[in-house]
Amino acid sequence: MDAVEAYITELAQPQRGIMHHLHELITSYPEVTAKIRYKIPFYYCRSWICYLNPVKDRGVELAFTRGNELSNEQGLLNARGRKQVSGVIFHQLKEIPDVVVHEVLLEALLLDEEVPYRVGRKG
Repeated sequence: MDAVEAYITELAQPQRGIMHHLHELITSYPEVTAKIRYKIPFYYCRSWICYLNPVKDRGVELAFTRGNELSNEQGLLNARGRKQVSGVIFHQLKEIPDVVVHEVLLEALLLDEEVPYRVGRKG
């Protein structure tokens, strides 16, 4: 069991189930690696793609580190006052729209591949 899986196992339900499902979706892309950073799971290719953050109301936020550069055509992401990061909070496993999450992940992976991340980048 790696560090991310151990982290997820320690969570209480429903966060454990939500986080496990999202972890499986994200890591279904072979180029993605997962690491614990800042005490939560981050997912990488060339640079940070997204992270999973358990929130106090027992939900899990799937946040994209370059969310301001994504199209958000699906209307899934919310910046919640942040300049760069955008995400979505899930409170129940059944709320997760797998197809839409895959679409956003694919766009984020393509952005990571084609446009190198630069600190201070404007979206």
